[in-house]
Amino acid sequence: MRHALSVAAILCLTAVGGLLAQDGPYHAAKEIAIGGEGGWDYLSIDAAAHRLYVSHATHVVVIDTQAGKVVGDIPDTPGVHGVAIAADLGKGFSSNGRENKASMFDLKTLKLIQKIDTGENPDAILYEPARKEIYTMNGRGKSATVIDAQTGKVVATIPLEGKPESGQADSKAGKVYVNIEDMNAIQVIDTATHKVSATWPIAPGEAATGMAFDVDTHRLFIGCDNKLMLMIDSTTGKVVYSVPIGAGVDSTWFDPATKLAFTSNGEAGTVTIAHEDSPLLLKVVQTLKTRPGARTMALDPSTHTIYLAATDYEPQPAAAKGRPKAIVGTFRVLTYQTK
Repeated sequence: MRHALSVAAILCLTAVGGLLAQDGPYHAAKEIAIGGEGGWDYLSIDAAAHRLYVSHATHVVVIDTQAGKVVGDIPDTPGVHGVAIAADLGKGFSSNGRENKASMFDLKTLKLIQKIDTGENPDAILYEPARKEIYTMNGRGKSATVIDAQTGKVVATIPLEGKPESGQADSKAGKVYVNIEDMNAIQVIDTATHKVSATWPIAPGEAATGMAFDVDTHRLFIGCDNKLMLMIDSTTGKVVYSVPIGAGVDSTWFDPATKLAFTSNGEAGTVTIAHEDSPLLLKVVQTLKTRPGARTMALDPSTHTIYLAATDYEPQPAAAKGRPKAIVGTFRVLTYQTK
């Protein structure tokens, strides 16, 4: 994942951020302090176990979502991007971008079971439960590594035509859908053959990042860097609708109970919330003010709570260039709940 927040965006949003919020179903709730140094990427939820996994540079922070506090830590995950949960197997997997490996760990003890070689720079990671396989999307490797989640053995390396950014599994269809960021396209992987079966352009979308899925209506939701959320038919690849979102999108989620789709927009410091009125219509119902730089997100479908990782930045003059400096110790998780 990506999107460093610009200094200009931080200064602008600090001044006028209050104008961005709209009345809607979500409001700010408590914040969960984490602290420490280093960047972060994906947040992953294990709703049944009430656990939130937050990637944090070289380790994964584990939060009890009922207590709202840190209860564990998974060390030695250099450049970690995300975590995939295989709850039926009692295992979790992290994508360690800087060492080109995935860590397999025990969900109860959080202890490392083994490390598994992947392609170069594993980024997004997902679990396909029907075949009990883990997929890592290897950014620089332009490939997907498929791992047997029971044994930890690599069963396939699937070449992709560009840089994979995120993906979703459709077990009923036997497919994994992958955003190819630098191609403005989705590639479809057949889970039985571990081969790419289709490539779909996503125009008018560009540089797709996050992906979510409504299995009931066969709709993919794609957050795009040109400030659009697309709704795509997963059976044909056709873009059926699009809505505007904020700048710096990085994560996309869908709540099957409420039919709400979410994008976290780090540069805008907002979450765009849209309702799937029908399989042919998507309607923005709220622009939720969050924090500048809060670009990654997770949704708990059992409580409908959304979680975003954020930190504070040192004030800098408007003419300053480059990435703003985070204030040490301010890293935390923001929570937002329905009214």
